[in-house]
Amino acid sequence: MKTAKQYFNIDWILFLSTLPLLAGGLITMRALGAGNNYFFFRQIIWILVSFAVFFLFSAIDWRFLRRGELLVALLAGAVAVLAFLLIMGKTVKGAASWIALPFFAIEPSDPIKLLVILILAKYFSRRHIEIAHIRHIIVSGIYVFIPTILIFFQPDFGSAIIFFLIWLGMIMVSGVSKKHLLLVFLAIAITFSVSWFFAFEPYQKDRVLTFLHPLKDIRGAGYNAYQSMIAVGSGQIFGKGIGFGTQSRLEFLPEHQTDFVFAAFAEEWGLVGVFFIFVFFGIVIWRILKNAFLGQGNFESLFGFGLAIFLMAHFIVHIGMNIGLLPITGTTLPFMSYGGSHMITVFGGLGILMGMRRYARSAHREDATAEFLGM
Repeated sequence: MKTAKQYFNIDWILFLSTLPLLAGGLITMRALGAGNNYFFFRQIIWILVSFAVFFLFSAIDWRFLRRGELLVALLAGAVAVLAFLLIMGKTVKGAASWIALPFFAIEPSDPIKLLVILILAKYFSRRHIEIAHIRHIIVSGIYVFIPTILIFFQPDFGSAIIFFLIWLGMIMVSGVSKKHLLLVFLAIAITFSVSWFFAFEPYQKDRVLTFLHPLKDIRGAGYNAYQSMIAVGSGQIFGKGIGFGTQSRLEFLPEHQTDFVFAAFAEEWGLVGVFFIFVFFGIVIWRILKNAFLGQGNFESLFGFGLAIFLMAHFIVHIGMNIGLLPITGTTLPFMSYGGSHMITVFGGLGILMGMRRYARSAHREDATAEFLGM
């Protein structure tokens, strides 16, 4: 008879490190509620649902995902859903990326990111020795390109960027040659140039131009970036105090519970609070990577690396756009931004990692690294 430990082999350092991040997001939403704590209470519900998904997924043996046919079938279904959204999807913030249900809406692009990580992990795990061949870069790129282009035309530029960063990060940890990587960047530059003239919407061009000249149009396209930089800077060392963030409370800072939650948090908690956000997020990434290195096989290791890349991409892009270093793309901050789809996806990914941890090897890190690299 299996014990509870065999079913739930949880990395408690990883799990507990997410709690201060979740609390930081909740406190920020509560402080900005001004008597209307709609986002605060709904976020608590999403967190509880996410915890349930995390522990449920932790009890599953995920070795059945090594069957490539199953993952390809799931990807085909995901592509069909994204194609449907282009025609019938609910439009929120100008993007037809939501499936409307009676009491809530689902954004499929979030769980599809997890599916793409699994597919790339499966693909590269069987080809890690010959990954330097450019055909594997092309084939893996096609797997990612199909859902990415459908998401791009919703239009959801932020999610499209995350898909690309997941792919780029995973081919790099898989051992791609530097020469082929340069070819990839050249292809990206050509694609961007063509997209600028034939695919980008006017508002997307405005975001890029605002990134290059953020103060050129502070009353128009650059307004959000400008207000976000003011909020972050005004927090100084110790912040203005919980509930005293003027930029967010007075509605100068838009979407302060989602796209600009970092700016709202930094305004009230200052540099000290931001430091702790970086510390706890760093611990989460460290524990994910540690579990990845000790995965039973290359599939499990690559999934862990992909999950870390996914979270770091969201973290870097979100903070970059909040402090004016990257264009505004509507990218959420893991564990802190409001939203059920993303929260469930993140904890679902962590739950899968914990499920893989149950049958992980107990080898030393050096041995695991050597096997992964095919040495």
